[in-house]
Amino acid sequence: MAMKDYSDEFKADAVALYESTRGATYKSIAADLGINRATLREWVLRDRERRGISATAAKPAVQPGAPVPPDAPDERIRQLEARVAELEANERKLATERDILRKAAKYFAGETCAVRC
Repeated sequence: MAMKDYSDEFKADAVALYESTRGATYKSIAADLGINRATLREWVLRDRERRGISATAAKPAVQPGAPVPPDAPDERIRQLEARVAELEANERKLATERDILRKAAKYFAGETCAVRC
């Protein structure tokens, strides 16, 4: 199978999507983008190396919250703040995916125009 050549911008977007998505796996993000899991992993590791981040300093895993007794307002606030952070991360993921899709649409629209125009 022939190797695909991805632009540096696509690679950076894919890495940013992975890094900004809490609890994401290489497999899930790679499947979303239509690339190989090992390819995405390599891009992420290279980016971390470039930034001087060790491979062991990976993203923390998402830990599901336990039910909180109603008399623990501090714990409830902590859980709500964690939920807000999770939703913000999801919003960043969706925005990044949207941007990638827009760039792909522009690229393919230009490619088809060059063939037909």
